[in-house]
Amino acid sequence: MTPTSPVEQVELPVRIERLSELAYNLWWTWSRTARSMFEQLHPVLWRVVEQNPVLFLHRIEPERLIAASQNLEFLARYDQSVASFERMIGEGQDQTWLGRNRPEMVGKTVAYFSAEFGLHRALPIYSGGLGVLAGDHAKEASDMGIPLVGVSLLYRQGYLRQRINHDGWQHDEPARLDPRAEPTTQVLSPDGSPVVVEVDLADGSGPLCLAVWKVQVGRVPIYLLDSDVDGNPEWTRELSSRLYGGDTEHRLRQEIVLGIGGVRLLRSLGIEPTYWHANEGHAALHLLERVRERVLGGKPFDDAVEAVRACTIFTTHTPVPAGHDIFSHSMMERYFQNYWPELGLSREEFMALGAHGDKAGFNFTALSLRLASNVNGVSEKHGEVSREMWHDLWPGSSATDAPIIHITNGVHLRTWISPIMRELYDRYLPRRWRDRQEDSLMWETILNIPDREFWEAHITAKQALIDEMDERARRRYAAGDFDAWQMLSSGPFQNANVLTLGFARRFATYKRATLLFRDMERLAAILNHPDHPVQIVFAGKAHPADQGGRSLIREIYLKARDPKLGGRISFAEDYEMGLASLLVAGVDVWLNNPRYPLEASGTSGMKAAANGVPNCSILDGWWIEGWDRRNTNGWGIAPSELSGEAQDEAEANAFYEMLEQQIVPMYYDRGPSGLPHEWIALSKEAIRTVAPNFSARRMVIDYVDKLYGPAARSCEGAREAEAVTVS
Repeated sequence: MTPTSPVEQVELPVRIERLSELAYNLWWTWSRTARSMFEQLHPVLWRVVEQNPVLFLHRIEPERLIAASQNLEFLARYDQSVASFERMIGEGQDQTWLGRNRPEMVGKTVAYFSAEFGLHRALPIYSGGLGVLAGDHAKEASDMGIPLVGVSLLYRQGYLRQRINHDGWQHDEPARLDPRAEPTTQVLSPDGSPVVVEVDLADGSGPLCLAVWKVQVGRVPIYLLDSDVDGNPEWTRELSSRLYGGDTEHRLRQEIVLGIGGVRLLRSLGIEPTYWHANEGHAALHLLERVRERVLGGKPFDDAVEAVRACTIFTTHTPVPAGHDIFSHSMMERYFQNYWPELGLSREEFMALGAHGDKAGFNFTALSLRLASNVNGVSEKHGEVSREMWHDLWPGSSATDAPIIHITNGVHLRTWISPIMRELYDRYLPRRWRDRQEDSLMWETILNIPDREFWEAHITAKQALIDEMDERARRRYAAGDFDAWQMLSSGPFQNANVLTLGFARRFATYKRATLLFRDMERLAAILNHPDHPVQIVFAGKAHPADQGGRSLIREIYLKARDPKLGGRISFAEDYEMGLASLLVAGVDVWLNNPRYPLEASGTSGMKAAANGVPNCSILDGWWIEGWDRRNTNGWGIAPSELSGEAQDEAEANAFYEMLEQQIVPMYYDRGPSGLPHEWIALSKEAIRTVAPNFSARRMVIDYVDKLYGPAARSCEGAREAEAVTVS
């Protein structure tokens, strides 16, 4: 495989020629030394290109590269980065976490299908939590030495860049992804021609050709399918252009590309996974394609299904109905009428694979649950809710014994702990704490960090967030499309000495972003207290088709201008991984107020707690497990037993009371030293209790022990039985 990118056109000095190799492996995103090395070359340009090292090396002046190749300070950092990179790449399987702890799993590849991967802002092929979780999963698999291969789509227009107009409405501007200016390489055949995968759509135009691009994430490759190929019908060339864009039919076409095209991609590259993991129902069709392969190979349909089920993990991520792909029977018939005969099925038998209760349409989550024997939800509560939702798919099963377990989500700590806090942890945690981050004992010494050092580090992170918000507003204003009212909504009066609440996530209506605005007089009194003021930073995007979510953004954006709220409300535009990293470390309290029990897990609060930012949240999703029940690592609010407006009223009042009676007084309780010692103790306890238990390391260990290991064993057992039968 040969990269086809602008970096090839950059003549790097021999002494630092491996900059290109480092740029193309997203390992640099969680290597502090590598990131600072690129930034040292040209700090201003590094910011302009949004930390995209491929574009960075293409744009930087050759004179700077020559000077860097002779700069001893830079060369020391470069050599350290290369040495760390080589250790990671060259480490033998027996030396990895997997080799040392689960040697029976060495060499057993898992194919991980996901509609999105959140790896870094430089590659905008993610929209929110699902993609960022997939990215964290891939990064942790790399760290642990788990042979994982990712499959997704190359969205040339990314998800969306958010722009808020004067009236508060979100405008969706597509990102402009040029794969040759991103950390992607096109996959080529041995003869140098591009690898092409074919799938059939329903328009009768013949096979759709898909190019293949590769993103390297440490040890883990992720392959991206791209329909923008010469010779394809014009309307299909933008099929994979935008994540979650278009109508229902457009989404079905994308999922045909992901599922069916993804299996054919792996076959074309000679990759034979031992077992397979579908991250949400978007990837459901990869199960059908694997069944089809076996049926065409001579297996009866039922036997083919059992073989696929034995080797498949399926993770469901949401109890919200809109989160499950359901397509009309007429649409499925149009696209699959030539496909189900290859499964040996009639139309009725095929449609039954996606049936669920009396609900109309073909449900991709139901299909996935039928074709996977290893199924999980993403928190303890979500596992319970999922069993209640889906137990009817297993005749005779009840909501308590349906075969759906839970593995609570976790976050990649090396990505999400801020640089300033990481330096603090390096000084006070045991050596090599990153290699044992799931061990709670490693985090006990957090309590030994001097309060002054801890507080100064947090205030530094807080000021970094405020500076970034100011800079984003300045750039918008300088561009000429940002008026004074919009400047006000962006939060020009943020102050690092004021208690700051953060609310940042996807703007789905069940997340109730505007709950705190129910009683404006009470909120204004909290925000504008003369001695103990409070400010709130909001951020997040609404799906382009979600009018309810867009209206919530507008409400916050306009209320930020209300003099009654004293300039204490701000909305940070264009929420993405870069801004998220600053938010989870730079606010004082992380708010979350979903409508119970619709929060499957959530992960942003885990990231905040790992940075010493405590949560104040409705007890739903992961926080039911994370809260210590004593309000010593954060604050838990029990869901009201009421419903609708009455529920919102009761829970808003609970938040007001928590702020007035506990959070605000504790934050501003300063002794002679001027430090909030009780608050700092609570923040340290949040780190100590949350970081190890909700790390991606713990999460992936759970996948290995509870799902990956059993799937690999049952898959190998099925292969052995098949071999005996054949002989």
